Amino acid sequence: MRANDPFARLPEAASFTVTSTTVTEGAPWPPEQFSSGVPGGKDISPQLSWRGAPEGTKSYAVTVYDPDAPTGSGFWHWVVADIPATVTELPEGAGDDTGSGLPEDAFQLPNDARAARFIGAAPPPGHGPHRYFVVVHALDVASIGVPADATPAVLGFTMSSHILGRAALTATAETPA
Repeated sequence: MRANDPFARLPEAASFTVTSTTVTEGAPWPPEQFSSGVPGGKDISPQLSWRGAPEGTKSYAVTVYDPDAPTGSGFWHWVVADIPATVTELPEGAGDDTGSGLPEDAFQLPNDARAARFIGAAPPPGHGPHRYFVVVHALDVASIGVPADATPAVLGFTMSSHILGRAALTATAETPA
């Protein structure tokens, strides 16, 4: 495990469970979850289901983050805010260009490629394995109050004092040299 733990400096939060029919904890992303810039990649967001969120949850946010990207700050692949507390699943492909699989009032923020959609894994060839933290954040507010063009870092900062719980699933990806 690499030293760059994305949760190391975040406030502690209750844990709950996230699962996926797309990927298993610790397993590689399927080809569909790779970037379209990688042979076979399709930029299709994973299916996610969650349960056991803390009492008082009023909304969720979902993030997909690669702390191993050679940028000095990692790479945000997908960010969704204002998912109503009554929703506990996102279908595979919900993170397309239109967010067609997202519930009403939820919205995608621009990722680090500045696209408001899911962008798949694309570790540089020969860079070694990358970890992709798929996280569902349970929040104590119905709307986090960030603009739709906010960066993932702004969302993270704004959420930090509203997180009741966190459910994480880690996928991996590697592009051979």
